[in-house]
Amino acid sequence: MRNLLARLHRNGPTILAFGIVLGLAVPSLAELARPALPATVFAFVLGTLLRVEPSAVLAQVRRPRIALALPCAIAFLAPALAAVAVSLAGLPDDLALAIVLGAAAPPTTTTIAVARMLGLEGAPPLAALLVATFVAPLTVPLVADLFGGPRISALDLAQGLVLLVGGAIVTAALLRRFAAGSLARNGVVIDAAIVVSLLVFSLATMAGVRASIEAEPAFALGVIALAYATNLGLQAVGAALFPGDGASRLVTGLTLGNKNVGLVWAALGAQISPTMALYFAACQLPIFTLPRAAQAVLGAIRRREARHAPAGSPTPNRGAPR
Repeated sequence: MRNLLARLHRNGPTILAFGIVLGLAVPSLAELARPALPATVFAFVLGTLLRVEPSAVLAQVRRPRIALALPCAIAFLAPALAAVAVSLAGLPDDLALAIVLGAAAPPTTTTIAVARMLGLEGAPPLAALLVATFVAPLTVPLVADLFGGPRISALDLAQGLVLLVGGAIVTAALLRRFAAGSLARNGVVIDAAIVVSLLVFSLATMAGVRASIEAEPAFALGVIALAYATNLGLQAVGAALFPGDGASRLVTGLTLGNKNVGLVWAALGAQISPTMALYFAACQLPIFTLPRAAQAVLGAIRRREARHAPAGSPTPNRGAPR
């Protein structure tokens, strides 16, 4: 059973992509899963916090690149680049605003789970995510004001973050305090639970997307293409700007590209237009399908590093999940 659960985690990127495909192919399943969205978000955030050592995260927070440079890029550089791009493209106002606000959102916790599925260290992206997430109630409303968007309540954003991230942090701390031995023995079970919760989440996020595509196929597919272009563009910026080997650049790219647009979506409430809602839903597609491509890219990086390693040198550390 443990081997089966371990295989489930290793094949996580493929499973997440399957959830998206299933949600689009069988809309009734996506609608059925939709009420479980809050629970699944809490589950995979909690699971991720339980599988990354707090000491490792604190060590990363002490690094200026992780605690300052990367969060600044997430909060300010990403929306600035998005604003330039949408201005040059001449997009409709509500679609352009959705892209800029989506770029201003903090990273999604899915990124850390995906990093661990790929066998990479989860502490650096988690540290950057926590810093960027806790400043989001200040930065996201500021970006909305600068670009003429609707008013976003900093208090609403903060409340959502306290309930989601803060609640998961407190729960993880209590479990580490009172059930540390059980957590250590059942790490593979926690990893499998993260994959299952993400599968349900990816399925649920496709609720209504197929109907939007069928209603206006050309427009909806264009919005989806923009979601992929924005995600990949920000990933490329992150990989290019921040130093490191191929694997660390890949994780940095994922951190900058995969945005938690759900926070902005919830904060906008009734102010959100149908086009903005479609774009935010479309943002889930690259988040859950591109990790499979990242897995292939990472495999190529590791094979190249192995070929160029000096004879007799130790095998490169693949950062297997702990």
